[in-house]
Order: sequence, then C-alpha cells, then structure tokens
Amino acid sequence: MTKIAFVGFGGVGQALAEILLERKVHLESSYGLEAEVVAVSDMMKGAVYQPDGLDIEQLLEAVRETGNVENYPDGPGVTKGLDSMATIQQSNADMIVEVTFTDVETGQPAIDHCRAAFEKGKSVVTTNKGPVALAYEELSKLAEKNGAYWGFEGTVMSGTPALRMPVATLAGNEIKEIKGILNGTTNYILTEMEKGNSYETALQKAKELGYAEADPTNDVEGYDARYKAAILSGYLMGTPISSKDIPCKGISDMTLEMVNDALEQNKKWRLLAQVKKENGTVTASVEPQLLDTDDPLAGVTGATNAILYECDLAGPIMLTGAGAGLKETGFSLLIDLIDYQRQKTMEKI
Repeated sequence: MTKIAFVGFGGVGQALAEILLERKVHLESSYGLEAEVVAVSDMMKGAVYQPDGLDIEQLLEAVRETGNVENYPDGPGVTKGLDSMATIQQSNADMIVEVTFTDVETGQPAIDHCRAAFEKGKSVVTTNKGPVALAYEELSKLAEKNGAYWGFEGTVMSGTPALRMPVATLAGNEIKEIKGILNGTTNYILTEMEKGNSYETALQKAKELGYAEADPTNDVEGYDARYKAAILSGYLMGTPISSKDIPCKGISDMTLEMVNDALEQNKKWRLLAQVKKENGTVTASVEPQLLDTDDPLAGVTGATNAILYECDLAGPIMLTGAGAGLKETGFSLLIDLIDYQRQKTMEKI
C-alpha cells in the first residue's frame, strides 16, 4: 500500500486524484499499485488528514462544491488545518505528491517540501520545475541517502515521457545532443504568425485560449524553456547547469516580416532549447532558430511540444506530444507512481 499526501491540490492534483479513483482496479491488477490518499494540504483550499485513508470521491466533491477540502466530512481520526510542512513531516504518508504553486525563480516552496520529505525518508513525485532546475544535485543525493524515490517526469513535457523514455528505451546509446520545442505557448504564437497574424494578435489569441498567462514573460522570453534545458542537462547528460547560466533569448521581438522572410526561403522560426555534448563538455542554450521546412521540428505546429535526441547508435529519435493540460500533467505523476511501484517490487525480488 502506498500512502499518498498531496501538497497542493489545484487542477493537476485533482486530475491525479481522479485518475487514481477511475483506474483503481486497473492500477492494482496491472502494476500492483495500491494507492491510498491519506492527506491533502493546500494553501488556498485547506487541509485534511485521515491516517486510514480519505474517500477520494468525497474529497473531490468537497473541493469542487465549496473550494475547501476542510468541508470533507468529520469523523474518527480526521484532522484538519495542518500546513504543508506538518503534513509532510507528521502524516503517515510515504509518498508526497508535490504540486504547489511555486516561484520558478527560487524554486520555493517546492524545494523545501522535497528536502523535508527526503529527510524523513519519504518519496516525492512533482511537476514543479524549480527543484529539478535549481537543486537537482543536492536533492538527488538527499533522496538517495535516505532511500527515497524522486520522480519529476512532468517537468519537461507534461505527460509526454521526455525523461523516462530516453533512459528506459534508448539505454546503450550515447545521447550527443538534445533539442526541442519545449514551450507550447511560443510555438502556437509562431505558428499563428506563419498564418499572417502579427505577434500581438497571436499572443492575444494564445491568452484567450489559455495557452498564455496574463503576464506571458516566462514563456515568450524563453525562461520556461531554459528551466527545462537545465533539467535535461542535469538528468540526461549528467551535467547540472544552473538555469541562470544558460544563454536565453525569447521571441518577443519576432516580427511578421521576419516570419514571412523565413517562409520565402523555405524556412521556419522555432524557439529551441538545445543541450549538446562535445569533447566531454555539455553546453545548453535557448533561442529562436531558423529551420529548413523539411526539418522534423519545423513541422511541429500549434501548442504541441517535441524533442529530438541525437543518439550515436539509434540516430535521431523524435518524441512529440502535449506539453501541458491538467489530465496530461496528472498522468505524468501517475507515470512516476507506477515507476516507484515497479522499483519497490524489484527490491523485494
């Protein structure tokens, strides 16, 4: 039995809870994953803890009807009001699902949550980029030292397995270069500009569709892709690079004229995150690049993400898929939970 505490219970956390409810029988019979939610702690939605397990249906009902998990029915053993740290340190959960709203500049509060969990020997799955981009080495060592699992599949391409796929299925290859379209908002904007829309019009459409935030700086200036490049460098290339040390240029000065000039030359602009290994040295960058129209990454349109791995044995391998979405991101957490269960099972053999 895996006892789960949610730290943060917004759309992504609720999506995972839904999946655990809907797929309960399948997860147990196919993977041996018996997941029991024992706690939820959310800064805005309150907190509830029941060591013997919460009823997921009642939990989701409480938060959807009232916006507060503390409207979950009272009963023997039910405790309410624990903050995130108390939930991590005092609950009987052995798996923390860390999906708080986190400042990507500092990685907080997610870094502190991961640290506190690992110090208690508790495992963590998260979709927060901050801990992996800014504290990968420290947290990896801490997790290993305390026998804890750390999963963060959803940090690069949401439910598209950009991290686990190369580790599991490209094993034996040396990956020489990774480059990808890792931000759906900017790719949507560039695709709309190729249809004749100005940058401003394309950005407004992205906001209306929910692809871009009210303040789109993180996306359009390339910062989101830069954090993801740092994660790829540390995890897949074995060389941690601080995101702040990665050269970064976004698309905010892209003009319709630039896009049209490229199309006339049979080329397309794409914002690419790139991580290269040359002579044992790993470098990373984020910038708009001109690609020939027959380049596989040039054919990726709209809010879709894509990543290309240049392998010494298998050659170029490309993976495409959604880079966002509540269900997709919830699924990325499920990928990690299943992997955690597989590792537990292997340890018993």
